[in-house]
Amino acid sequence: MDAIEKDNPSLKGVLPKIYARQNLDKQSLGGLIDLIGTIALGDETAKAKDVLGQVYEYFLGQFALAEGKKGGQFYTPRSVVQLLVEMLEPYEGRVFDPCCGSGGMFVQSEKFIEAHSDRYKNGKMGGLPINPADRISIYGQESNQTTWRLCKMNLAIRGIDSSNIKWNAEGSFLNDAHKDLKADFVIANPPFNDSDWGGEQLRSDARWQYGVPPVGNANYAWIQHFIYHLSYRGTAGFVMAKGSLSSKSNNEGEIRKNIIEARLVDCIVNLPTKLFLNTQIPACLWFLSKNKANGGYRSRQHEILFIDARNMGRLINRRTRELTQEDIDLIASTYHNWRNIDGDYKDVPGFCKSATIEEVAALDYVLTPGRYVGLPEEEDDFDYEERIKQLTRELKQQMEESQRLDRAIAENLRKIGIEL
Repeated sequence: MDAIEKDNPSLKGVLPKIYARQNLDKQSLGGLIDLIGTIALGDETAKAKDVLGQVYEYFLGQFALAEGKKGGQFYTPRSVVQLLVEMLEPYEGRVFDPCCGSGGMFVQSEKFIEAHSDRYKNGKMGGLPINPADRISIYGQESNQTTWRLCKMNLAIRGIDSSNIKWNAEGSFLNDAHKDLKADFVIANPPFNDSDWGGEQLRSDARWQYGVPPVGNANYAWIQHFIYHLSYRGTAGFVMAKGSLSSKSNNEGEIRKNIIEARLVDCIVNLPTKLFLNTQIPACLWFLSKNKANGGYRSRQHEILFIDARNMGRLINRRTRELTQEDIDLIASTYHNWRNIDGDYKDVPGFCKSATIEEVAALDYVLTPGRYVGLPEEEDDFDYEERIKQLTRELKQQMEESQRLDRAIAENLRKIGIEL
């Protein structure tokens, strides 16, 4: 561990030094070292497959599953991270996560640009080919020191620079480690409905441009923190409790209205249940854009895209669901077709709807997708009047059958001398 830290300055003071303890079984430890020693980590094939990174990610997921609510605080499910990254497309620039957990958002961002490295295959810098990963710089903050260590190791194991991943016990609200950062992308999964965020100490903070968030709930503090750190054409994608879409208590409705009227909300995605290990609270994704008029896409200042994905995903066990690759592709391509200049977007009843700001205002600035997308076509064409007539006919037939049965029973009883 000392040798690894010496060759990797970003890990200085991060790795555990517990492997000389007497209570550790020497035979098991030696066997583990021998096993790891047989893995071809250095050859090109192994590097391409990110073997060690996959192992680390696997154990993070297994640990989070085993720990349940406690473990979920540092781990965002892989399919959710993948969906956020696929929708935001962080090809290059500054990527920021002020509640970064074990670093899954950063890892997925690196994987994304590697998977789309054709964009850079002809690019050169100083006569040398450009590494796609060099196009992204990563900034993060975490208040849990153990989780911060997991993040630093998660990034180091993939060769990702973690020098701008900061830790302090106060957290992003009370001690912002990147006060002057204006990011091109914000990707995050903050704690849902956090009531212990120090809000009473921040009543006049400069970040609350759209309204002072309530002391008892940090949802709109996080949203405004993300907006504050966006560059003039930056975009943000983050997970939030579904209640944030409709809550009107303690000034939250007014803050949401102000953010919508500022033309910052780009897309809302309603997520299925059972995606998260640490909570059963229904969740959604918010996508914000600082420049919807000229951000490299078509002008969509007066529109918001709503996607209802509640019925997507598959159960991987009794308690946990994940989005499939087909689900992720469908949701992301719907957003891109709506956002891109040459996109082929169409509203799909029950799934997606491009609504105007006027339509949103008419519904009192509630952002719940179900209010806009309507019913699927097969349900929307449901003929209630015909169905009532059919049920009436069926009920009449049942009553007539029941009366015939009653008469038959009475007739048989009379034959044996019993009168009703």
